[in-house]
Amino acid sequence: MNLTTHYMGFGLRTPLAISSSPLCENLDRIREMVDAGASAVVLHSLFEEQLEIESRGLDRNLNAGTESYAESPTYFPDIDHFKLSREAYLEHIRKVKQAVDVPVFASLNGVSAGGWIEIARQMESAGADGIELNIYFLATDPASLGNQVEQLTVQLVKDVAARVTIPVAVKLSPFFSATANIIRRIDQAGAKGVVIFNRFYQPDLDLENLEVLPDLTLSSPEELRLRLRWAAILFPHLEADIAITGGVHSAEDAIKAMMVGARVAMMTSAVLKNGPGHFKTVLDHMTAWMEKHDYESVEQMQGSMSHTHVADPAAFERANYMKVLGSWREASVTG
Repeated sequence: MNLTTHYMGFGLRTPLAISSSPLCENLDRIREMVDAGASAVVLHSLFEEQLEIESRGLDRNLNAGTESYAESPTYFPDIDHFKLSREAYLEHIRKVKQAVDVPVFASLNGVSAGGWIEIARQMESAGADGIELNIYFLATDPASLGNQVEQLTVQLVKDVAARVTIPVAVKLSPFFSATANIIRRIDQAGAKGVVIFNRFYQPDLDLENLEVLPDLTLSSPEELRLRLRWAAILFPHLEADIAITGGVHSAEDAIKAMMVGARVAMMTSAVLKNGPGHFKTVLDHMTAWMEKHDYESVEQMQGSMSHTHVADPAAFERANYMKVLGSWREASVTG
């Protein structure tokens, strides 16, 4: 059974990859996941704000705005325990590259154009095979216009892609007024991969102490549906490769991701729940499913259920809304 795929110019042994998370801080854990079948590694994000904090020694700022980040800095409780300096991160890239024989992508979450470009070039010099730009900007200022936010995002991708020679992927949220358009513009700006989607870690309220509490909740398979829908819609319109992250827990989830056009399915939450060996479990189940349904390769199924290949494309669009509501009414009556 041929499980190989291609992502951002790299041939991968399997369609499963390690998504950016604290799991990727530990070298031994990365080895375990690769040995179990992960075919690419996206390292944990380096936040530009963290570099500013380190340089200024402002411990009190470490938790400021944690509700806004895709990967909450509350993983790092205080500056004394914070060991992810720029130099340490670059050294980690070098060590991971020496430890595993799969593509290693650095992850960068920045706030300024200059910061993104400078750090991206240093990541390239450290040996990263590619860079995942983790774009997670919340336009909380009522004066910010949607087209301004979108143009800033596109220009950022264009600037970084032009200043490095390694491929650049963009991980972004679905919260744009015209999601398909902004992703196509990112594709045209030079991105070689599009990672859909960032998870929005929303804060909770402590009613006893009247405090805002950062809250981390692992993903669930139900979250995959949003990703499947947009991947299916985007697949016919992009040159960039699609990666799906968020909600991939089982072989069935990974197969669905391939069917709608993803080149890789990325996992973290399922691995946190089940351990590094979960990659092997998913791959074994994928192989069994493919044999049962007469698929000879992963590439054979990629895009086969995208927007332009299904019998009813409206199932991915608004028309499906009426069918869903109708099915609920029918179930209520018959029940």
